[in-house]
Amino acid sequence: MSLTILTVDDSRMMREMLAMTLREAGFNVVQAEDGLDGLDVLSRTEPDVIITDINMPRMDGFGFIESVRREQRHRATPILVLSTESDAEKKGRARSAGATGWIVKPFNSESLIGAIRRVSA
Repeated sequence: MSLTILTVDDSRMMREMLAMTLREAGFNVVQAEDGLDGLDVLSRTEPDVIITDINMPRMDGFGFIESVRREQRHRATPILVLSTESDAEKKGRARSAGATGWIVKPFNSESLIGAIRRVSA
């Protein structure tokens, strides 16, 4: 059975790169363009792993993660942050919100897929 990954990123190019990388690795991919869209998509799907950016319009990644964690059915869903940000304060804030891990953009395909496999095992 193939894992379903929800990617949440306001950059169309990044969503396309993620989708291509993840589909080539055998994952099903659903996409959202910001945190609000991510919550809407999440209401209609059950991803095994969520990958989210931090800096997005309408609802940023921190707000998205906090909203996801408030829902009982998604409390245990792994959430990986994929961001150009790398400072310890933002990583700590994401962890406090409920993020499982952090990957810095630009991403390495093998590292990303390895992280997904680790958190979904």
